Amino acid sequence: MKKQLFLITLLTGTLVLHSQNKTITVSNLLKIDREFETVELTKKSLGLDATAKLENYAIKDKSNSFLETQTVDNDGDGTADVLLFQPKIKASSKQDFEVFVGTNPSASKVISCYSRFVPERTDDYAWENNKVAFRTYGPVAQKMVEDKIPGGTLTSGMDAWLKRVDYPIINKWYEKMTSGAGTYHKDTGEGLDNFHVGDSRGIGGIAVNVDGKYYFSKNFISWKTITTGPIRTSFILTYADWDAKGNKITESKLISLDYGSYLSRFETTITGAKTISVGLTLHEKKGTIGTNLKSGWLSYWEPIDDSEIGLGLVAPKNTLASFDNHVTDEKDLSNLYGNISLKNNKAVYYTGFGWKKGSPFQNKQEWETYLTSFAEKINNPLVVKVKK
Repeated sequence: MKKQLFLITLLTGTLVLHSQNKTITVSNLLKIDREFETVELTKKSLGLDATAKLENYAIKDKSNSFLETQTVDNDGDGTADVLLFQPKIKASSKQDFEVFVGTNPSASKVISCYSRFVPERTDDYAWENNKVAFRTYGPVAQKMVEDKIPGGTLTSGMDAWLKRVDYPIINKWYEKMTSGAGTYHKDTGEGLDNFHVGDSRGIGGIAVNVDGKYYFSKNFISWKTITTGPIRTSFILTYADWDAKGNKITESKLISLDYGSYLSRFETTITGAKTISVGLTLHEKKGTIGTNLKSGWLSYWEPIDDSEIGLGLVAPKNTLASFDNHVTDEKDLSNLYGNISLKNNKAVYYTGFGWKKGSPFQNKQEWETYLTSFAEKINNPLVVKVKK
């Protein structure tokens, strides 16, 4: 009798595990090959029971090879909300993948998509993937400027770190600087920080335009890291309420950066305005702007020291309403602005850069081709269906 019960229990457990395994089909509706695009799977989309744990799942392709995955707890309740992976799909084709209970024995040990608060360098928040790196500045850096203490930074602009290696550099560069062993302002083979932000919007800082004048927040006042891993890093920055000619503005940003992308995704929540202006700094105004409202992107290609760099803004279809090539003699306040209407007090957009020394983009045309392709992909995401 005990033997029979054991066999029944074993068979039942096997059936439960088998019923939890899913086959999904990912379709590419575009006539271009696609990679470095992140698919998000939820328990609901997979038809899994509420008690299932996405952390326990792995993914294989049709050749029985494991794909890199990452789970993310977006709401902070201790349970993963999404399972991420990045398939490679040929043009106008589809491919099956198996989502099953198991572990990937070849999972990457490298956290390629990384971000953190940096108290040892005043109070930066920095983020990176295998292509690019960024940072922005916190309240201590702001107060130092306001109290006239050397070494502070007062801006809500977004800074670029020009890396040209595919491994993480944030911790290495900060350690080099704080230990006195070197500086990240000099390129020793990995790249450098030679990108000036100042009062500009940098790459993706926002403003609100009232009667032809641009207003913007000061430094972020709080931060929260959501995830780091092989596929995505994401975090939240919040800002003190600020004034735009009598309009009280509240602002927070959910920022994420995925593996293989040159652009960070911003989901900015704003009250007190109907439209935000996302800026790309024009620095010394020695570069060339590019605009394509139909495709939904703006670009600026400019010289930087002994090289060149492309800055870019991409917005989903029909959300980039207009642009303003705002040129002024006021220091750091010349920006190419993209005007994005808010929906339910939110705006989604992507900003980033391609450095000639650290990317395949060697000229303005190649950079803008990337932006056009990026826009086409976000407007035509990969289609995922669970096989019955």
